[in-house]
Amino acid sequence: MVTKIKKKIVVEGDESKEHLGLVHVATGDGKGKTTSSIGLAIRALGSNLRVCMIQFLKSGITGELFTIKKYLPGMEIEQFGIDAVKERQQKLDTFRDKGSKFIFNPDEQEKDAAMLGFEHAKKVINSKEYDLVILDEINVVLDKGLIPINEIFDLMENHGNVELYFTGRDAPQEILDKADYVNIVKGIKNPWQKGIKARKGIEY
Repeated sequence: MVTKIKKKIVVEGDESKEHLGLVHVATGDGKGKTTSSIGLAIRALGSNLRVCMIQFLKSGITGELFTIKKYLPGMEIEQFGIDAVKERQQKLDTFRDKGSKFIFNPDEQEKDAAMLGFEHAKKVINSKEYDLVILDEINVVLDKGLIPINEIFDLMENHGNVELYFTGRDAPQEILDKADYVNIVKGIKNPWQKGIKARKGIEY
């Protein structure tokens, strides 16, 4: 229910970077978790905050990859799916659209890449060069057991003033319990249920 406002309400804001450092989790079976994190990234960039997005289990060309590389110079993005690790992030002008196919590799093949991505994430967070770090699909990585959950607990307790954003379905309950923000995106309807394929610019 929307709150009915009868009298003016003034809410004080906080402009100090010293008070950054909370943990956001977007999970659930609905569409929009990565999209939500990019929305926050755009807001952060508009306030001169520095942003880094690390994508786990993802490789290949998506709309956000082009946008961030080309139009958002204050934001870095790096993929740590096994295929992206193999190709090791070609420069934007050498990216080639490989068509509209998506490959989901067996979990065991993704394990080393996920650990590599997590070690990179720790370095990024400890560098203090970024104010917001998005760990895209980290919840799925944890649910699959590709990274020990205790490593994430340690990160959640020792990340200083860096705001963290975890995306991906099936976030472990322990992560939800420790997070400061939890949003569960519930899937009600999706066109794939009617046989409609993922569409460029909308789903990827």
